[in-house]
This record gives sequence, structure tokens and C-alpha cells, in this order.
Amino acid sequence: MIWKRDFGLLARQMVAWLIMGLIYVVLFSVIAWWLAGTGMFGSSYLYLIIGMAAVMALIQYFLSDKLVLMSTRAKVVSEDEEPKLYAMVKKLADEADLPMPRVAIMPSAVPNAFATGRSPKHAVVAVTQAIRGILTDEELEAVLAHELAHVKNRDMLTMTIGSFLVSIAAMIINNAFIMALLSSNRDSENGGGIIVFIVAMVVVVIVYIVGTLVTMAISRYREFAADRGSAYITRDPDALIRALKKISGRMDTVPPDKKREVSANNAFFIIPAISGESVMELISTHPTLEKRIANLEKVKQEMQGY
Repeated sequence: MIWKRDFGLLARQMVAWLIMGLIYVVLFSVIAWWLAGTGMFGSSYLYLIIGMAAVMALIQYFLSDKLVLMSTRAKVVSEDEEPKLYAMVKKLADEADLPMPRVAIMPSAVPNAFATGRSPKHAVVAVTQAIRGILTDEELEAVLAHELAHVKNRDMLTMTIGSFLVSIAAMIINNAFIMALLSSNRDSENGGGIIVFIVAMVVVVIVYIVGTLVTMAISRYREFAADRGSAYITRDPDALIRALKKISGRMDTVPPDKKREVSANNAFFIIPAISGESVMELISTHPTLEKRIANLEKVKQEMQGY
């Protein structure tokens, strides 16, 4: 197998972690500053926020595969239950030098596939029932190879780290009313408590927006990286191009209610269930189909020695 380490993805991950680290310092410095002025609870409320965020992060990290399977209603299948699908994944995993992941099938009319798990040893590769009915074996292998490329690139770990601070910021925003009540108790004749609260909330909102944008930017690039990985594993970028076109085309015929049922897991899918003009590219989890095809055409030329 031709496999080139994606230093572009690695560099983006490092930059994202650096940005997240700086945001972390700013966020908790502002929270500590605000709490110091409330005169209530001391630092206990800050510890509570940190503790709850840490618990959420640990659950997300260690149970991410189970949570995703639960939310998608995907069922892990054995080799005896799905010998052909299992054999496909086994062949591709061997080619990619990866441990054999668990294989799952998601009961959905939306043609799609996804991978989850915090590491290659805890990975799950899943396909929907619908996708198996529209792709050839070669095209399905290309899709499965795309998901295994996510596993090899350790995408889920990156996304877990990237979403950590976003989760903290979202938690604080959701508890803004409680924080406003605490601020109103600050002993200040000029309304200093409210001013501090407003400043703190502005910073938190900025953290949420920046964190989300950084996470989405990584998500888009990792789709390019996984597309390239699929081409390297299968040596057939055309198969993935055909698969992406078929999935995208069939997605337009799926009833909107069926797509909404699975849209919460868009970031995991090879093609988002809901996209288009209603979703700005800036906050999209995936690059456009046209850009992905152009990326694969470049990989094809590279593999042909042009």
C-alpha cells in the first residue's frame, strides 16, 4: 500500500491544539476573574464547571464509540452475520496495517457510512442499509477505506480534543442566567458585577464561536485526508469518486424527515445528510463534492506519476 503521512493534517492538528490551549487559558482566567468578584461560592463554582466538563470529556473519550452507535442505532455484527461485509473490512484493514475494527450496520434509508472510536484498537466502521443497495463492491470498498483512513489518521481523538472547550463554553452559555444572578450580588455601587459578567459572557461566546470554527476547519480537512487515504489503500480513486457522486445524488431523493433523523451525526458521515445552500461552507463539517472530486483527481495524477 502507498501511504503518505499527511503532514498538512498533522500541522493543522498542532495549530488547533495550540489555539485551543490559548483559548483554555483565556476562558478560565476570565471565569476566575468573574468568580472572584461575585463574593459567592469562592472558587467552588469554577471547580464545579471544570469537574463537569472533565467528566463530559472523559465520557466522550472512553465511551464515544458506544454513544455514537447508540445515537445512530447502529448494530455491531459478527462475521457469521455479515460474512461479505466483514471480509471487505478485514481485507482493507490488513492493507492499511490496522487492527480489525468492529463492523456495524445502521438501519437507515440514508445512504452513508461512518467510523468512530478513540483509537485504532477501539474503532468501529459502520454502513447504513441503504448504501449497500446503491454501490458496487469496488465503490463500497472505497467508502470503507475512507472510513479506515479516518481511523489511521486518529481523527476521532482530534475531534474529541477539539470539541472539549466548545462543550465547556456551551455549558457556561446554557447557565448564563445563574451566572447573571451571581453577578447581581456583587457589592458594587457602579454596577461593576454586571459589567464583569457581560465581559465574561462575551469572551465565552467568542470562545464558543472560535472553537467551533477551528473544529469545523479540521473536520473539512480531515475529509480530504480520508479521501486521499482511501485512494492509497484501494489504489482506485475513481471508485471513491463514483461512490461520492452516487451517495450525493441519492441523498437528494431521500425524504427530508429521514435525513433530519440522522443529521445530528453529520460530522461522522462520509457525506452530510443535510447540506447545500442552507449551510454556509465556513461552518460546514465537509468540503463540497466538487472540491473532494478535484482533490481525488490530483491524487490520481500523483499515483499515475504525472
